[in-house]
Amino acid sequence: MFWRKYRDYLSSIFFIAISLFMIYMARLLPKSKVMSIGPDFMPTVIGVTTLILAVLLLILTVMRTKERETALAKAEPEDFDYRRMLYSLVLILIYVFIMQPVGFILSTIIYLIPQFLVLAPDEERNKKEAIKLVVISIIFTIIVFLLFRYGFKIVLPAGLFTIKL
Repeated sequence: MFWRKYRDYLSSIFFIAISLFMIYMARLLPKSKVMSIGPDFMPTVIGVTTLILAVLLLILTVMRTKERETALAKAEPEDFDYRRMLYSLVLILIYVFIMQPVGFILSTIIYLIPQFLVLAPDEERNKKEAIKLVVISIIFTIIVFLLFRYGFKIVLPAGLFTIKL
């Protein structure tokens, strides 16, 4: 009961602490002598983004405490889908291990398609939706690749194919 009652408070405080630690540790990384964006850039961006979201969660939690207490008293426990969680965990592990040898573009497309299907509601798992998910994963992967390559000037793993875009 304690976790159900205070989970948003605990989560927001935990992520505020993690974010501050990440920002601090990112500042300790050496500055790049070759590029304008150093190795501290992405960890700092992620840390600041997580910090902002955690502070917003804390503010919203404080504002909605009374509403939440009455809703939790009336609510029934949710049925958690462990199968989908396990599939997602396996897919993430496979993605992490194949990214370096296979490359970012191919491994991300290979990862996103089954991950989308795992997370999709059962009624939306049909051929039409699968085709839509394949197109979305390809477009998303190419946009992220181009953003990192030309926007952030960060080279992602090429793997099997060396792509010169």
